[in-house]
Amino acid sequence: MTIEGISHITFVVRDLDKMAELIVGALGGREVYSSGDRTFSVSREKFFVLGGQWIVAMEGEPVAERSYNHVALKVPQDDLPDYHVAIDKLGLKVKPPRPRVKGEGESLYFYDFDNHLFELHTGTLEERLVRYRKERDD
Repeated sequence: MTIEGISHITFVVRDLDKMAELIVGALGGREVYSSGDRTFSVSREKFFVLGGQWIVAMEGEPVAERSYNHVALKVPQDDLPDYHVAIDKLGLKVKPPRPRVKGEGESLYFYDFDNHLFELHTGTLEERLVRYRKERDD
């Protein structure tokens, strides 16, 4: 048995067009499918490609409460300010970053229109492991 990677990520949302504003308008993805009134799954849906990843927005009742469960997307350090402007233009809630140690990258956390938490992160797993090992070894 072999896991080859993540196939897709699905978000249940109230408004498919609002999610398209976020994925396409603010994050630079592209919409590749819209079911319209035809449904092949459990409800109307849209498919996007974002950073090479298949993202699904499915119409329905989203999570009721905000939590720290999130999806982190890798972005270049220099792009964080531009993403912050785009997120602000949509009126989305930006969450203050958590405390960080130097060398683990920077993040911009924000909630979408349906309480899903996204993180735009500049670091890599390798950088974080090196930094955490250094902290342990000091």
